Amino acid sequence: MSNSARVSWPTALTLVVFIVAAAAVLVFLRVESWPARTAAQSTAGLEKLGRDVRAAFIDIAHLQPRVTINNRVYLEQTTPTSELVILSRRMEVEHELLHTWAGSSKRVKLHGTFAIKAGFDLRHDLAVDVRPNEIVVQLPHAQLLGVEQDAVDVLAFENGFWNRISANDLQSELSTLPQLARQKAAESNLPAEAERALQQQLNERIHTPQPLRLVFTGAVKKD
Repeated sequence: MSNSARVSWPTALTLVVFIVAAAAVLVFLRVESWPARTAAQSTAGLEKLGRDVRAAFIDIAHLQPRVTINNRVYLEQTTPTSELVILSRRMEVEHELLHTWAGSSKRVKLHGTFAIKAGFDLRHDLAVDVRPNEIVVQLPHAQLLGVEQDAVDVLAFENGFWNRISANDLQSELSTLPQLARQKAAESNLPAEAERALQQQLNERIHTPQPLRLVFTGAVKKD
């Protein structure tokens, strides 16, 4: 029994030393590879965010923006889309022509209803930069993209005895209505509302730990 005990103690000690050494090597390898594993996990997370942002723009605008991750181009912009309409607002305007000549008066009054579209001209660059501390979406300022006539009503059409309403009079009044609708939309700050709406739509579709910030480039377009 004593001989067996004397033989087993060195064997057990050797086994313990081997286990401790193996554990030390394993810990060393894990610590040594930790920065690389952390970087890989971080890059994978940023790439996932980049794909989420791209998917959101495909959903909203049917286009894929250029995506940059840590100053490296991850995805190029591939879908050529010229405009992104964010808001469409109904505007009503009126205009009146009243003209008197030699005691004879003519009067035309029109009421117009228009659909005003506000959004972004994407012929300029649209880029997404995914960073560890934030996501930056760069695009031009919003602007009025279109004025579409829905209806025009004639509220007054009165000819003078010798001062008659001409075709040019009517054409001039009809062309004035969309200009007034565009001016009214600009005064209501519809482009700025479109920028806020885009920010809200992206926030609703993309849930990220870091903030998502829109950066508008160029001057605000005056309409």
